Amino acid sequence: MSASHPHPAYTKYKATLPELPGVYRYYDAAYNLLYIGKAKNLKKRVSSYFTKEHDLMRLRKMVSQIESIELTVVDTEKDALLLENSLIKKHQPKYNIELKDDKTYPFVCITNEPFPKVYITRNKYDPRATYYGPFYSVDRLRSMLDFLKPTFQYRTCNLALFDKNIEQKKFKVCLEYHIGNCLGPCVGKQSSEDYRQKIDRLGMLFKGRFRSVIDPIEAQMLVLAGDLEFEKAAALKHHVDSIRMFQSRNSIVSQEINMVDVFAFEQLDTHFFINYLSVCEGSIVHTKMLHIVQQLDETPNDIFAFAVAELRQAVDSVCTEIITNVEVGYPDESLKIWQPKQGDKRKLVELGIKNVKLAKQQFLQNQQARNAHSSMHEVLEIIQKDFRLKELPVHIECFDNSNFQGSFPVSALVVFRNAKPSKRDYRIYNVKTVEGPNDFATMEEVVFRRYRRLMEEGKPLPQLVIVDGGKGQLSSAMKSIEALGLRGKMTVVGIAKQLEEIFFPGDSVPLYIDKRSPSLKVVQQLRNEAHRFGITNHRNRRSKSFTKTELSQIDGIGEATSEVLLKHFKSVKKISAATLEQLTEVVGKSKAGIVFDNFALIDTATTIAPLIADDTDIVV
Repeated sequence: MSASHPHPAYTKYKATLPELPGVYRYYDAAYNLLYIGKAKNLKKRVSSYFTKEHDLMRLRKMVSQIESIELTVVDTEKDALLLENSLIKKHQPKYNIELKDDKTYPFVCITNEPFPKVYITRNKYDPRATYYGPFYSVDRLRSMLDFLKPTFQYRTCNLALFDKNIEQKKFKVCLEYHIGNCLGPCVGKQSSEDYRQKIDRLGMLFKGRFRSVIDPIEAQMLVLAGDLEFEKAAALKHHVDSIRMFQSRNSIVSQEINMVDVFAFEQLDTHFFINYLSVCEGSIVHTKMLHIVQQLDETPNDIFAFAVAELRQAVDSVCTEIITNVEVGYPDESLKIWQPKQGDKRKLVELGIKNVKLAKQQFLQNQQARNAHSSMHEVLEIIQKDFRLKELPVHIECFDNSNFQGSFPVSALVVFRNAKPSKRDYRIYNVKTVEGPNDFATMEEVVFRRYRRLMEEGKPLPQLVIVDGGKGQLSSAMKSIEALGLRGKMTVVGIAKQLEEIFFPGDSVPLYIDKRSPSLKVVQQLRNEAHRFGITNHRNRRSKSFTKTELSQIDGIGEATSEVLLKHFKSVKKISAATLEQLTEVVGKSKAGIVFDNFALIDTATTIAPLIADDTDIVV
C-alpha cells in the first residue's frame, strides 16, 4: 500500500514505533496472529511493510489483513533474534517461515533424585531433570549407554530410593547388582554422594568433556597406588580405559578441537537445509537437521540466523566459535563465525556439507515420488471416467487365451495396481475342461476359477476386469460372473484387437476412447502384457511337451529317463548327436543302447526338425 493511501493499522501505530531493537507481531481483525518478526530498528522495519510496493503476492495479502500491531522492545539485536525464534516455535504464525522439523530426536534424561535414573526419551517434559542431546540415532544412543553402564553403574529400576525407604529395608538387590552393573544403593551399599559423583561424570561425558572426567579419576588412581591399594587402582584404570575407548569411538577429528558449533547450509529454491554438529574435544556430541521453507521475503541470511539461534537453543550451546560453509551475519559480537578453508575444522565443515546434501537429495526424491503418485492418481481418475466406474480403479485385471491348433490351451491373467504391473499377482491357468480350440469356453472356465478363488479366500475384487476379445469372449466371461453372483460388483469389459473397441455387457455399440487418452494407453499396456505373458508360458509348455514326447515315444524309455537325459544334454538334438559312451555315462548301458539305436535308425532331418526348429536349450 503506497504512502498516498496509508494503511489504517500503520496510521494508528506509526507515531509510537521506537527506533530500538525488538520483536513485532501482526494480528488480523479476529486477533489471529499473522506474523512475528525481529528488527534492529523497529520503526524502520515495521514502516517498510506499509510504505513500499511489494512484488510478492503472499506478502501483499498479509499486509492487507493486518489490523493491529504489538511490539516488544529488547536490549540488543541478538535478544530480538532469540525472542523471535522462541515465539515462532510457540505460536507458529501463518506467514512465518515454515520449520519442517517433525522428527523427534532422542535425549538422555537424568532425573533429579537422591539416586538419579538415566534413560532415553524423546520428550523433555520434566523441568527438574537434566537432558543431554539431541542425538541423531536412538540405536547408537542405546549402544552408548550399554557400553557406559558397567563403568558408571547407574540404576535402571524405578524404586523410590529415599533415605527413609532404604533405612526401613523395603527393597532387595536385583540381578543388576549380582552381575556388577549396580552397587546396590537400594539396600544402602552405595551412598548418594558416591552415586551422584558418578552421575555427574556421566553427564560430563555427554557434554564431550572427557578430560574433566578422566583427570580426577587418574589423580585418585595415583593416590591409591601410592597407598599400595593396587586392586582399587586397577579398577579405576579399567574405568579410565573404558572412557577412552568410548572417546575414540566418537572422535572424528583431532581431539584438540574443543567447543565448536558446525553449520552447513544448502538452498533449493524456497527450501533451506541446515545441518548442525556440536563438537567437543574432537567428538560430535550433538547433531540435528533442519528444513526451513521461505514464506515471505526473508533473505537467506535471515533464515540462516534463525537456524543458528534455533539449533543452539535446542542444545543449550555455550560454544563461542561457529564454523560454516557460507557467510552468516549473526547479531552476537561474542561469537567468532568463519569459514575454514583447510585443516581439521574444514573436515568438520565438509562432514556437515555431506549431511546437508544428503538431506536435500532425500527431499528431491520424496518430491519426485509425490509427483509420480499425483500423476498416477490423475490417470486412475481418467480411467474411472472413461469406463464409467463407481470407484477409482486401483486394481485392474486382464485375461488373454493362448493355444496351438487347439493343443496346450492356457489363459494368462495379469494384474495392475495403481496403473503399474504387479507381477507377483500374475497367474497362468492350464485349461482343464475345454477340448479343442474354443476361446469362449476357455474364457468362461478361467474367469470362473479366478473369482471363485478370490471369494473363497476373502480377497478384494478388482474394480475393472478386461477380457482380450470382442463380444463373444465378453459374453462368456459374464456367464461366470453371473454364476458367481458378482454382476455389478465389478466392471467387466472386452477389448477388440484391431480398432481398440471397448465393449460393455449388453451393449452392442462399442466405446471408442480418445487415442491420446492415458487410460487407453494403460488398457493397451494391460492387453499387451497379458498377451506376452501368455505366449511366453505357452511356448515353454509346448516346447517341453514336444521334447518329452519325442523321447518317450522310444520303446523302453520312460518319463524318468527322459528327464535325466534332458537335464544333462539340454536338448533332443544334442541327445541324438551323443555317442554311445556319453549316453552310457548318464543313463547306463542298457538305456543308452536303446536311445542310441533309435536315433541311428531315424532320419533326424525329417523327424526332429519340424519339432525343434533350432538348438534351443530346454531346462527341465
